[in-house]
Amino acid sequence: MKLDILAICAHPDDAELSCSGTLMMEKLQGKKIGIADITEGELGTRGTHKTRQQEAEAASLIMDLDVRVNIGLPDGFFENTKAFQLEVVKAIRRFRPGIILTNAPADRHPDHGRGANLVRDAAFLSGLRKIETEWEGIPQEAWRPSQVYHFIQDRFLQPSFVYNISPVMERKVEAIRAFKTQFNTPLDDEPQTYISSPAFLESIIERAKMLGKMIGVPYAEGFITEKMPGINSFDAFVHIVT
Repeated sequence: MKLDILAICAHPDDAELSCSGTLMMEKLQGKKIGIADITEGELGTRGTHKTRQQEAEAASLIMDLDVRVNIGLPDGFFENTKAFQLEVVKAIRRFRPGIILTNAPADRHPDHGRGANLVRDAAFLSGLRKIETEWEGIPQEAWRPSQVYHFIQDRFLQPSFVYNISPVMERKVEAIRAFKTQFNTPLDDEPQTYISSPAFLESIIERAKMLGKMIGVPYAEGFITEKMPGINSFDAFVHIVT
């Protein structure tokens, strides 16, 4: 299956928190969308890798993804090395996305910055035909996406552009809440964490409001790009009436 947009993220729930609105908006425009989780999030304090898998499946249905896979690298210990790069290259060549969305270049969780570098480098290497990979015993052809965009996570980073997600904001929150072991669960018996309080989920909503305010819409998600984006028409801009 060829995808238009593939989010490659360090952990299950990274995409839901940071770029699920953008994925769903693109799906509404007829694009094929998917997520490749780099790890199973097995080191998370709450829940297990099995519950995270079940939660990811539930969130995928809410977002109407065309595909979701797990690359299976070790949570907390993957590095930007040749062996791990090749695993990501296989995922890129398997789905041949035009655009990749991935983790923030720097963030509170060290996996996020490492994931950003790993995916950025793998996206370039994926286009080199002399790097040979196989999927299910079949040689893969070289493929390089046209753009790699980094979403914004816990730390605020100045976005290169923001994407209006107002029509799907309620579904974004629903997809986040699908990770029941992780978010907004202050009264259960598991240890409380940085992300398990209602305040954390509220901060995600407030961040979307702040990014939306930048372009005069209720909610938005922000992205960083190292490659200058271009437009074919001024109609591509959101024009704020002042």
